[in-house]
Amino acid sequence: MLRSILNRSTPDDDPWGLRARVDELETTHKGKHPAPVVPLLRKAYRIAEQMHRGQNRKSGEPYITHPIAVAQILADLGLDTTTIAAALLHDTVEDTSYTLQRLRDDFGGEVALLVDGVTKLDKVYFGEAAEAETFRKLIVAAGRDVRVMVIKLADRLHNMRTIGAKSPASQKRIAEATRDVLIPLADRLGLYVIKRELEDIVLSTVDTDVHKEIDDYLNGNTDRARQVGRAVVQLRESFKAAKIDAEIIDRPRHHYSVYREMAINPRRGPQDPPRVVLVIDGPVTDCYAALGEVHRLWRPLPGRFKDFIATPKFNLYQSLHTSVIGPEDEPMDVLIRSMAMHQTAELGIAAHLARESSRKNKSAELTWLHRLLDWQSDAIDPSRFLESLRCDLADEQILVFTTNGGQHILPIGATPVDLAYCISASDGDRLIGAYINGHLAPLADQLSEGDLVEPITADAASGYPGPSKEWLLSAKTPQAQLLISQWFAGYRGPHATESARTVGGQRTLTDRIEAGHLAVNAALRRRDRGLASTEPLLRLALDLGYPDLDALYLAVYDKKLDAGELADKLIASVDREPEPETLPSH
Repeated sequence: MLRSILNRSTPDDDPWGLRARVDELETTHKGKHPAPVVPLLRKAYRIAEQMHRGQNRKSGEPYITHPIAVAQILADLGLDTTTIAAALLHDTVEDTSYTLQRLRDDFGGEVALLVDGVTKLDKVYFGEAAEAETFRKLIVAAGRDVRVMVIKLADRLHNMRTIGAKSPASQKRIAEATRDVLIPLADRLGLYVIKRELEDIVLSTVDTDVHKEIDDYLNGNTDRARQVGRAVVQLRESFKAAKIDAEIIDRPRHHYSVYREMAINPRRGPQDPPRVVLVIDGPVTDCYAALGEVHRLWRPLPGRFKDFIATPKFNLYQSLHTSVIGPEDEPMDVLIRSMAMHQTAELGIAAHLARESSRKNKSAELTWLHRLLDWQSDAIDPSRFLESLRCDLADEQILVFTTNGGQHILPIGATPVDLAYCISASDGDRLIGAYINGHLAPLADQLSEGDLVEPITADAASGYPGPSKEWLLSAKTPQAQLLISQWFAGYRGPHATESARTVGGQRTLTDRIEAGHLAVNAALRRRDRGLASTEPLLRLALDLGYPDLDALYLAVYDKKLDAGELADKLIASVDREPEPETLPSH
């Protein structure tokens, strides 16, 4: 089948089993996607294999084994051919002479967008800011097509699976970045299968002893299996009598989930109480009927019921959650969901990406991604951006509601000020009070999971005082802190005028330079780029005859240089590409 892709060879000529790997990839894709485009997949593999030929991973394997593995992860998720082709090609632009323009010519703009989105920025040009700006670039690209982020997560998953070939220092650095940024992104996208594996590998990398302790406990916990077995028998009998068609799945906790509980209760060792998932084959009303049967069989624990069907999580997750005193008088968790909900619970947004119409609709629902896009464009300093990104993606999050039916995900410790700026900059600027669960509350009060909040805002037409500097002491989100700071810096609000930033009727030299600086950054942002390092811009300034960056920014402010044209020249100098080379023959 694949002789059109791979050279004819004997088994001895294929010691790494590339033929079998690509065969498996193609078979999986055909089996899990309704409309595979096999010629596109084969073409992507052929070019990727040729461009990476002669390159090896630190493990000694041919480099092409990595993009094949990344593509296989995506095929297992049921992704479309375009995404899988981009996965096969995702390192060609970064690590070979194959340029983005050639890729665009060969595969079109859609594949090029996906590949460019996951391509890391060069440390030669961006220095220490490269990591921060690469994540910024990823978020901007994901705002245009969320599949970029899914490819990045699959890429990191395979790199984590093979992290043992790295030095201990590299392992720690990569694991920490995975924990702080990429695992939360997997959670936001509902990609539970990727999130779970990444978490376990990170734990085994950064805390080997704890991982082993948990592993020994999980492998030796026979009580749990007995308790679940008894519960399954009772559930089947009850559902049969109630005519509820359900699959009953034992869902043990993975290592990191147990570790998280240990962190909450340090005095307790590893714990994995019984937990079952009930996947209902029937209408949504049958989920609630199943809940009734569960509560009829066993006494529910007060305060442990959550209805994520009526109120889905921010990552599209839907289920009924309850905890009961199970058949052996021990607590047991029960999750109830429909078959469609179960697919989304496991695969998250990947369950919707195979269909273009669903892909567009679901991407639009990712309000957290749009919030990241909003504030990242104004966060000029790369180190501040990365720190803010980690904060925004922190694992400890709460879901709060507004009286108009809105839902907002916020970090623990967030206040009504954070919520108002999460809704919009205008709502934040005009905030004068807030009701929390029907009671008037101070704006510095911290919100809790499930709070119902009604922000009170001044009428824009009648004038309003704007934010208070004290809000900066309690605001938790990067978005709120940035917008409040901009107000007092004179960049926003009713006083953000030329006269507000002048001395003696004339704008100060410092302000003119800063305004030019902001104009250049704005032009770069409009092109989905960022000013991560001053070195390329300084070289360009010298080429244009300006002695330093201040002189360049001043020229932009004085309209002697167009910010857009300058941005285009800067991008061209950073992304300068070698002349096209002829692809190796095959």
